[in-house]
Amino acid sequence: MLPSPPVSESATDLGDAFSAVADTSPYEPFEWWKSFDDPVLDRIVDAVLDSNFDLAAAVARVDQARARARIANAPAFPLINPSIGSNDFETPTNAGIGAQLEELGLDDETYAAFGIDLPEAIGLTTYSLGGAFAYEADFWGRNRNAARAAGAQRLASESDLRAARIGVLAETVATYLEIADLRRQRSLAGESARILQELEQQQSSRYDGGLVDARALYTARRNLRAAEAELPPIEAALADAEGRLWVLLGGYRDDLAGILPDALAPTPALEAVPAGVPADLLEQRPDVSAARQRMEASGYMVGARRAELLPSLSLSGTIGLQATNTGEWFDPDQWFQNLTVNLLAPAFQGTRLQSNLALAEAQLDESAAAYGRAVVTAVNEVEAALAGWDGSLRRHALIASLAEDARTEAALQERRYVSGVTDYTNYLVASQTLVSADSALAAAERDLGFARLALHRALGGAWTATE
Repeated sequence: MLPSPPVSESATDLGDAFSAVADTSPYEPFEWWKSFDDPVLDRIVDAVLDSNFDLAAAVARVDQARARARIANAPAFPLINPSIGSNDFETPTNAGIGAQLEELGLDDETYAAFGIDLPEAIGLTTYSLGGAFAYEADFWGRNRNAARAAGAQRLASESDLRAARIGVLAETVATYLEIADLRRQRSLAGESARILQELEQQQSSRYDGGLVDARALYTARRNLRAAEAELPPIEAALADAEGRLWVLLGGYRDDLAGILPDALAPTPALEAVPAGVPADLLEQRPDVSAARQRMEASGYMVGARRAELLPSLSLSGTIGLQATNTGEWFDPDQWFQNLTVNLLAPAFQGTRLQSNLALAEAQLDESAAAYGRAVVTAVNEVEAALAGWDGSLRRHALIASLAEDARTEAALQERRYVSGVTDYTNYLVASQTLVSADSALAAAERDLGFARLALHRALGGAWTATE
């Protein structure tokens, strides 16, 4: 019987709802990244699912687990080995039993007296066709529990594949959002440097005309150099992010420029994400499912180790025919058979069997603790992701409002400059403020995408409709 795993109450008392969300409708994670409304991202995800090395390795591990499960299930069936053979026997007459007969007085003269003429050697060719079989009666469930443990490990490996799929897709989406943000930041940094260069030229002309002091000119030049210094780190980070995307795509892709155009514009998804209830995580989260299956596998192994302490009954035998002429194979008199029954009980093996049982029980305790930790971690990750999503939404709204104010001010200064009410410097300052606000808004949109990604990853579940 499968023992009860020692899972703490904190791991099973999941509550009725998440504290950070009121919408408890079922979570539907199918192809959630399409909420960014970006066909480029959709193509990238499809390409990664088709050629990612980590997913290929995870699939291979599932195939290995399935093969091990079939191997563990094999003892449920009898072992049958057919055989066909030919035995050619030849020995000198004066050797072996012939020599023993001579010692008893049966020499050549005796054979001659009875008219027996012995050849120089005795030879015999025997042909055989048959089969051997063996079977262990699994009264105590040792083989059944071992097979069930292997089956649970197979299910755990399939959950690991889902977890690997989620991890790869999450890394893909995060890398894509990072690339889109870095390209936008690079463009904004270039625009900021251009505006600051014009401001520096304005201040230089004013300094030459005695309208401003050296401090104002130094400040303009310092701001320009600071803006120009932001470009190299952005370009280095962009090269690193694109390299990571190449790896996710399965190596360097010659068609990356076609897949990933210069202009990337993922739309921030602002709608709420129904999180369901905490109990749904036991089915949605693949890491929780894998931990549960490994706990069950450990429980089955405890049953198998306990069965090893009890007697085992095995049957073995052979059946077939044997003749000196293949034409006599179908003669009923040439058939032979034997059957062996063994009842084997462990008597003294040191402490091996008891230690194997103690080891299996300790492994069950470990896997039960891992399952409890997986459940608690899943619930708390969702709570943290929900809070992070809410905070990112509010922060995005505030920065979007500031960016809108900066855009309004820049448009106003442009009209004032065209009307001759204000000078060009005020217009450049307003434009620089708008670029800074757009840069902050781009970072907020990126962080909002990361927060939504973290929430979907925390909720788990199947990530594509065809999975």
